[in-house]
Amino acid sequence: MTSPTTPTTTTIAPTRTWSAVLFDLDGTIVDSASDITASLAHMFTELGLDVPSEDVLLAYVGPPLLDSLRLSAGFDDEEAWAALNIYRDHYADHVLNSPVFPGVAGVLERLHAAGIPVALATSKPESMARKVLDHAGLSQYFTEITGASDDEELSTKAEVVREALRRLQANGIDTGNAVMVGDRGYDTLGAAANGVPTILVEWGYGSPAEAVDAMAVVHSADQLRNLLLG
Repeated sequence: MTSPTTPTTTTIAPTRTWSAVLFDLDGTIVDSASDITASLAHMFTELGLDVPSEDVLLAYVGPPLLDSLRLSAGFDDEEAWAALNIYRDHYADHVLNSPVFPGVAGVLERLHAAGIPVALATSKPESMARKVLDHAGLSQYFTEITGASDDEELSTKAEVVREALRRLQANGIDTGNAVMVGDRGYDTLGAAANGVPTILVEWGYGSPAEAVDAMAVVHSADQLRNLLLG
């Protein structure tokens, strides 16, 4: 979230007792940007189009990709789906390459040990998200793993957060004091649509401007752990 030339001010909210914690995946738990942008570059090349700059490609990381292909690349529905399938085929061979950000596994372990339910809420297809967490040895810390559906019927962050909350509630878990942990403004907006505040992490892919509506911004896993667990 930070840049070499743009200083940011870290804001820490008062410690609360959370009934559940929702996590984004890309840019929050795993550093997947280089693998995602490489697959996007492959996609544009296969389509015979100029490959956008790295900054432009990075902007695709986070929001539902099908929507970004329509809005940012200017594809119609048929073109967007064709491009998405090329991207997915390539990315499927690289999805397990993304490392976990330092300290994040420890935060998840501590939340699990404290008995606080944790759910994943990602716009990445749920099937891919499960593979990532399984490969990283993190699935054991999640009560629910929620992502976009392969057919993109469930894709926006608001929809994914709503579904994650629904699954937790179906397990008898109180979500009345839940919090979202993410790295982009899309996480904040999607969570807010469901009445959930958001903590943004500075190690992700968002810009400082995207933190304006966040409840808090943290720059280290230690700060995140303290904010979630006190």
